[in-house]
Amino acid sequence: MWNERFAKPGYLFGTAPAQFMTGHADYFQPGISALSVADGEGRNSAYMAGRGVDVTAMDSSDVAVEKARALALAQGVEVNFNVGDIAGWDWAAQEYDLVLGVFIQFVGPKERVAQFASMQQAVKPGGHLLLHGYTPKQLEFGTGGPPFVENLYTEDLLRDTFAGFEIVALNSYEREIDEGAGHSGMSALIDLVARKPVG
Repeated sequence: MWNERFAKPGYLFGTAPAQFMTGHADYFQPGISALSVADGEGRNSAYMAGRGVDVTAMDSSDVAVEKARALALAQGVEVNFNVGDIAGWDWAAQEYDLVLGVFIQFVGPKERVAQFASMQQAVKPGGHLLLHGYTPKQLEFGTGGPPFVENLYTEDLLRDTFAGFEIVALNSYEREIDEGAGHSGMSALIDLVARKPVG
């Protein structure tokens, strides 16, 4: 399915980073290591790399990864791109200063438990996990994201899921976004920034 979506001409979600990324730019500091989960066509990983972050990116779609490589080349940045899915990724192989998930709501509640646990595992002590997605109200807007309410995030869900982390910021809000054909229009969004305890 994802290869079919990404095979269309152009970039499904545009080439500019998500607004979430520019709004949290202070977290993307030169020299830190980051993992971009389900990175898609590379707009967010390329943005981090352009800020001097040592970025590893993974996505299950080889079509998307090829587009991501082309985007990074065009922007003159280096990213360690990988074709791989969440279930098969070796989460224990390396810990990162920052783990990023932007609009990764393609799994249901059961799979999401493992997804979030794996992402938490990959964060270094003292590092941050950044998550950006849609709330259930997004179904009213219909401007992107999955059509399944169970895949969407609430503040209570994220607060409970990341209870072992320090919640630095957790906000749900509505905003107009213009991120390619895939995400365009008024949207119901939610942001999480959480810090892994040291020790």
